[in-house]
Amino acid sequence: MLSQSEVQDLLNALDNIKHKAILMTIYAAGLRVSEVANLRLTDIDSRKMQIYVSLAKGKKDRYCILSKKNLEVLRNYFEEYKPKDWLFPNKNTGKPISVRTIQRIFDKARDKAGIKKNATVHTLRHYGE
Repeated sequence: MLSQSEVQDLLNALDNIKHKAILMTIYAAGLRVSEVANLRLTDIDSRKMQIYVSLAKGKKDRYCILSKKNLEVLRNYFEEYKPKDWLFPNKNTGKPISVRTIQRIFDKARDKAGIKKNATVHTLRHYGE
């Protein structure tokens, strides 16, 4: 488990706004890696401050809370990248970003932040819930 300051250090270690938006969304909304990878633009409801997760675990749809800070980072990301359908597309294929790519983003940020704990991207999900 990561402390709150370690999570902050991890997010601060990210220079890429897309990478920061991905990890912050996992952390703030308590999403699984596969759930954040498969988000569409239409799944973000800034009026209701909710994230719609379709076919979550057990093939059930659910809603997660969208925090103001998470929304702010997502808006900054959107302004820079202007995704069309998938919230976090693979830059080469336009399909959703892969789970493995998100895991690599986390691992690099953890190492850059100097976190020695054996934390994985899944650790973020459980901290944010």
